Amino acid sequence: MNIIDTHTHLYLPEFDLDHDAVIKRAMQNGVSKFYLPNIDSESMQAMLALEAAYPNVCYAMIGLHPCSVKENVEHELLIIEKQLQSRKWCAIGEIGIDLYWDKTFLKQQQDAFAKQIEWAIQYNLPIVIHCREAFNEIYELLTLPAFNNWTNSDAIKGIFHCFSGDVEQANKIIDLGFKLGIGGVVTYKNAGLDKVISEIDLTHLVLETDSPYLTPVPFRGKRNESGYIQYVVYKIAEIKQCLPSQVAEITSQNATTVFG
Repeated sequence: MNIIDTHTHLYLPEFDLDHDAVIKRAMQNGVSKFYLPNIDSESMQAMLALEAAYPNVCYAMIGLHPCSVKENVEHELLIIEKQLQSRKWCAIGEIGIDLYWDKTFLKQQQDAFAKQIEWAIQYNLPIVIHCREAFNEIYELLTLPAFNNWTNSDAIKGIFHCFSGDVEQANKIIDLGFKLGIGGVVTYKNAGLDKVISEIDLTHLVLETDSPYLTPVPFRGKRNESGYIQYVVYKIAEIKQCLPSQVAEITSQNATTVFG
């Protein structure tokens, strides 16, 4: 199988002692590419070092995670802007709105998200969206007239990372031209994501791990790693009543369509 992990934080300290072994195990399990979402200025150096160590295997994104939007947001965005000018990136991410932990910086999160969408349009890059308890706020931003004055060929594209909404929300996202990022949560018994996946065509899905987080069953509770994405493949194949190889092939095509 050829599998693409569209969202993994392999550069975090959780992998400092064994990221080479983790990547090797993942590749033995069919993973051919690893897309690395940025968090903020502090995560950038480790992410870029990993990308440099694995050219044409690891691909770095640039963006400011909504949980890192604090009092110094303007300084962080300036760093992102300079990085966008300095080299080619595969995507702007992960960006979005997170109201799970703290609503204090909602306005700043919205402004940072909007600014990074503008950059995605300017540089013709896909966006990878982090959405936690903020679907309405994110959807409202994405459907603003300012972001919808393009032809279909120019439309902004990307991934709703770690999608956990209902069928109605899934279809709204799909109608905007986005893919749904599906990871370990689909294997959780009471998550309800299986019911959503059963209603959504494979052409709208991409695979991800979000490692070291959201570890799939049967390793839930332990550190996640990209090799465990095979359990996401098996679960989706079970839900869709198709071969795992079909899930891998179609979702990898979808990821290639997003990232180019």
